[in-house]
Amino acid sequence: MAMSFDVREPAAETDPRAATPQATASQTGLRGDVETGLGGVANDVDARDAVPFSLDAVFTWDYTTKRRDLRNLYEKSKELQWNAAKDVDWSIDVDPEAENVPDSFIPIFGTPMFDKLDKKRELPMLRRHSTSYMLSNFLHGEQGALFATSQLVLSVPSADAKMYASTQVIDEARHVEAYERYLREKVELTYPISPHLRELLEEILRESRWDMKYLGMQILVEGLALAAFGVIRETSNEPLIRQIVQMIMQDEARHVAFGVLSLKGLYGELSSSELKDREDFVLEASRLMRNRMMAQEVWENLGMNVKDCLAAVDQSPTMALFRSLLFSKIVPNTKRIGLWTPRIQQGFADLGVLHYEACEASA
Repeated sequence: MAMSFDVREPAAETDPRAATPQATASQTGLRGDVETGLGGVANDVDARDAVPFSLDAVFTWDYTTKRRDLRNLYEKSKELQWNAAKDVDWSIDVDPEAENVPDSFIPIFGTPMFDKLDKKRELPMLRRHSTSYMLSNFLHGEQGALFATSQLVLSVPSADAKMYASTQVIDEARHVEAYERYLREKVELTYPISPHLRELLEEILRESRWDMKYLGMQILVEGLALAAFGVIRETSNEPLIRQIVQMIMQDEARHVAFGVLSLKGLYGELSSSELKDREDFVLEASRLMRNRMMAQEVWENLGMNVKDCLAAVDQSPTMALFRSLLFSKIVPNTKRIGLWTPRIQQGFADLGVLHYEACEASA
């Protein structure tokens, strides 16, 4: 893929405005219809799957440690690397139609639609599709994190942040590998990305301000993933997915910490318009993440009444609790980085998750 970047001197990392590039006509970004730049080999990526972006690649010539906390995170990441091919016991047999997680986590559980399911044929199929939908979106989210973190390596001004972000790139590639293999070999069904998740990932990737990439990926997407993986680890009785999730969670905790450490104290001196941009982003991202859990594609593929299923999901006490739990990392970390404005608090209150402000934050 052809990429065009403006290279410039590093700006102070404490000011996101200083690292905000201005797009030029020559900045083509990433597109599915351009050449790769490797001998003119044509790119076979569908243009619909390409996300154009404009981003500065910022060199730094000072390699000394300025942020000991980020260097410590970098050292920890090097020590805790694992191999998805060798350190996961892929010999474990998995029945994707068994009750590997409690049926109560199926969004329509407890409704007349669930009660009418044939328990020998339809319920096992619903379990497989529900598992695939959830893990497929984890997989697609990991690819989004892989892209966003590679952008951070380019755009953050300090050596400390670049070096840690480089370790997260390999973490995310490993997560993609693990989820893809589990879905292909054990579930034997993979769903396309949820349109709500895709919208959020594309917004993060198009964003040119490095602090907004941190906010979108490290605080919001990674925070939700960490909470969701924790639910799976605590509730699943399927040993292979528990092993995979446990190993990924160790990485995700560092990723969220990277965002918290990098953004903490950054938002105190922004103008009202700049602060509003970030409030809008957090609130819209929260809405998209909540809507991604509605599983509309599952109901469509199983030939169920989509309107009735969506209404049941929206009214389900179990799903309300699950969606709420997904914000158990996002809310306290938003508070910790100093983006705890009255508007943010009201938005979280409207989602019914404000009480998580008292939870332990990451990092």
